[in-house]
Amino acid sequence: MKDSRIIMGMPVILEIIDDEIYQDIIDSVFDYFTYVDQKFSTYKEDSEISKINNKQISEDEYSEDMKTIFSLSEKTKKETDGFFDVMNNGICDPSGIVKGWAIHNAAEILRKKGIKNFYVEAGGDIEVEGYNKDGESWSVGIKNPFNENEIIKVIHLPSGMGIATSGTYIRGQHIYNPKLESKALTDNILSLTVIGPNIYEADRFATAAFAMGKEGINFIQRLEGFEAYMINSAGLATLTTNFEKYTK
Repeated sequence: MKDSRIIMGMPVILEIIDDEIYQDIIDSVFDYFTYVDQKFSTYKEDSEISKINNKQISEDEYSEDMKTIFSLSEKTKKETDGFFDVMNNGICDPSGIVKGWAIHNAAEILRKKGIKNFYVEAGGDIEVEGYNKDGESWSVGIKNPFNENEIIKVIHLPSGMGIATSGTYIRGQHIYNPKLESKALTDNILSLTVIGPNIYEADRFATAAFAMGKEGINFIQRLEGFEAYMINSAGLATLTTNFEKYTK
């Protein structure tokens, strides 16, 4: 069973291979993404994050999920030497951590319901469990940033792991260097794909590493349990030491 819906302004895709699949399980996953969108979207005036940015609610009124995201964001900021920062010109935008967090939580919903083989994707970021319909590891394609219709690498993702790509070639400039007054990225990096122990971990570090520019690949290299693939504006690819073990 495979289903896709537009939520959070992006396609959310769910594929389940298990024999017994119930509609309420499918709906629970999409309902969760809708809940996350309603709470964290900076494009919705009535979302909690918009109310926080507009100073309509105080810190002691924050929901538990909002407190969790702020705590995880601060943790990631410290772990990335400040390159991950949800604040930009006085506005809080936690999208760099919310998407991966939401995908991972959606995957946990499926695991708790006993689903053994599935694929959850939102906007190109993915977490998998078990195997695909052919009984093999789930395969994920990395797009060519110069030609979105071309797949340049196929990743075979082990059960439970996640893969996230940060870049400017689809959405334009939406990631910033918080350490520069101009916030501009100074290195011509087009995409950075990170494989991690789950999508939450892969996504948050992919965002921070992309903000680091060409140093980002070295940052991922130093993280245990992570691999990365970076492409610059000249079309040159740089990969971490063990990245290619996922391409075989």
